[in-house]
Amino acid sequence: MLKSIAYSNVLFIDNLLTKIRIMPLIFKRLALLLRAHVDQLSWQAVALAILTHMLLTWILLYIANEQALTSLTTFFYYYTVTTSTVGYGDFSPITDLGRWVVALVQIPFGLALFGVLLGKAGQTVTYLIRRVMTGDKNFAHSNNHIIIFGWHDTRTKKMIDYILADTKRTDRRILLAVTEQMDHPFLTNESVDFARLTSFTNLSELERVAIRRADKVIIDGQDDDQTFTTALRISRLVKEECHISAHFLDETKVDMLLEHCQNVECSSAKSAEILVRSMQDPGSSRVQEELLSTLHGDTQFSLEIPKDTNEMNFGTLFHHFKQHHDAILLGVAHDLSAQNMDLNPALDYKINAGDILHYISVERVLKNEVDWESLVK
Repeated sequence: MLKSIAYSNVLFIDNLLTKIRIMPLIFKRLALLLRAHVDQLSWQAVALAILTHMLLTWILLYIANEQALTSLTTFFYYYTVTTSTVGYGDFSPITDLGRWVVALVQIPFGLALFGVLLGKAGQTVTYLIRRVMTGDKNFAHSNNHIIIFGWHDTRTKKMIDYILADTKRTDRRILLAVTEQMDHPFLTNESVDFARLTSFTNLSELERVAIRRADKVIIDGQDDDQTFTTALRISRLVKEECHISAHFLDETKVDMLLEHCQNVECSSAKSAEILVRSMQDPGSSRVQEELLSTLHGDTQFSLEIPKDTNEMNFGTLFHHFKQHHDAILLGVAHDLSAQNMDLNPALDYKINAGDILHYISVERVLKNEVDWESLVK
């Protein structure tokens, strides 16, 4: 008899422990089930449910003659404070029916809806953060921005540092577009957006980065083939005043691209030329480094002559820039790609509206900082 009782107690305790062990699993499954349902709910459905509950609560309180709670401002305040569990206690029902309404309708269903609202808000915030980090966000609304196609661990970071170091540049957003499986490398930089594309030549993907409204484009692909096809594709898509810069290792690709795309400025590795120039004229590589970097020292900039400016001499501009802006004019180009640039022209060389001045200065000289009227007198 005693053995039977002892055995029954052991079975009871064993069953109890088993139930205790599976309770967390049950709650976990319930939580996952609830989360799945919350994920499926749209914001419209959540808003409709909350508004319906608010209206039902107000009608029932009105029927209960809770006059102190049914004015619009007071009810909204009371409903929000009560259903969010804050409960200041400055407003509460005073009639028996009103208390039943609050106890059976407002608080139980209100707390459930409040939980759903918090879950939906958390889900939305997480979704938006993930889209930013993974590059899935849509930038089709962007306008007058800079797009950088391609990612290189060191070079791309330097390019963005150089762009942002120009303190007098036009304030444009920078959009980094890549095809690699990676997260946003500049998440803490408020000036840089990130988009991960399946291809640099797919039209729908290019529309996602608003290619037709970009002001500046840099193409620095993983190899020359990617750079070439990307430049060839987007050269017909960008607006007329958009400037495209592409970097190549193989100079033959530059010649091929320029045969088809006149609005692309191509650069290529000039290591041989730099080495020879440094050998023949020591310090040349340092001069080029200074001219290209906006992080320190004098830098090479460009400035377009305003459209409504009359003809003037290069010599007049040269002396004006040195005297008033401490800048040295290097030469004149006649389009953005600078295919026919005249470096160090004669002092009586004629400058016309729309020409591009290239100069050296500590900082950028803006159009409105030049007294153009005095130069044409």
